[in-house]
Amino acid sequence: MNNLIYSPSPERYSGGMQYRRCGRSGILLPEVSLGLWHNFGDVNTLSNAQAMAHYAFDRGITHFDLANNYGPSPGSAEETFGLIMKKSFMPYRDELFISTKAGHPMWPGPYGDWGSRKSLMASLDQSLKRMNLDYVDIFYTHRYDPETPLEETLQALVDIVRRGKALYVGLSKYPADKAAFAYRYLAERDVHCLLYQGRYNLFNREPEAQGILRQARENGTGFIAFSPLAQGLLTDRYLNGIPEDSRIARGGFLKKEALTADVLAKVEALNALALRRGQTLAEMSLAWLLKDEAVTSVIVGASSVGQLADNLKALEQTTFAADELEEIEKILRM
Repeated sequence: MNNLIYSPSPERYSGGMQYRRCGRSGILLPEVSLGLWHNFGDVNTLSNAQAMAHYAFDRGITHFDLANNYGPSPGSAEETFGLIMKKSFMPYRDELFISTKAGHPMWPGPYGDWGSRKSLMASLDQSLKRMNLDYVDIFYTHRYDPETPLEETLQALVDIVRRGKALYVGLSKYPADKAAFAYRYLAERDVHCLLYQGRYNLFNREPEAQGILRQARENGTGFIAFSPLAQGLLTDRYLNGIPEDSRIARGGFLKKEALTADVLAKVEALNALALRRGQTLAEMSLAWLLKDEAVTSVIVGASSVGQLADNLKALEQTTFAADELEEIEKILRM
């Protein structure tokens, strides 16, 4: 890790980053947030993670999105962030909005997974230690647990806020009917659900189709999109084959089977439209999400400072002509 004392850019709030109101709350989030799902684990270099975190904050990215199991290995992304927090960000803690989550497998045995009170509270305590924090700004239940009474999961969130371990709470990947129950339960206990985090991109329109976006807006809850580039499919990375250093080649979550001839044809057509707009496909894909005021922020993952810089260029043009939107829908129906 760089031993020089970090001093953030004095221009970090005047360099073009815009902030959006998060539902009915006092919170403003940057249009682009940095996700630490990949590339911040113990299999990655600490120096590169630190460089990306510094670059993000220097350009007005105040929101860093984590979860207990992010890495790889599980927990190591939070450990990396904790080192960066201790070395660089501690004097600026009150400028940062830091999230974590619990609900996916984290430790052996029956209490290291899902949404029991024991699992959520133990997980958050572990996360705070790893990140060198006294509290997180928002704590999510990472997925709906069909076996645990939803009241138990939600009451744990309420108590976590009342104990000061999280300022806000959120839902991630909940089905609409369970989200509706959660919004109501939390509101009745004066703990507003600040954010719904869902997978949303040009290839995955479920938040629209299932009414998740509308439901969040009606409940005064912000919506934050993850996987905005469909794990790299919505970039120009696979237009000429599968690079050896790509996610598909490494055998991660994105499988080779996802790159079908049909998908590739759509990617090529979308890429052509992006070029006509003066953007890369990745920039256009991010801009497409940000065209909608119902989207509070998009979470980008990056493997380098250069990749993060490219993603931020999307903010330069987030408006679409009507014929461009029509062409996008036509391409997606191909």
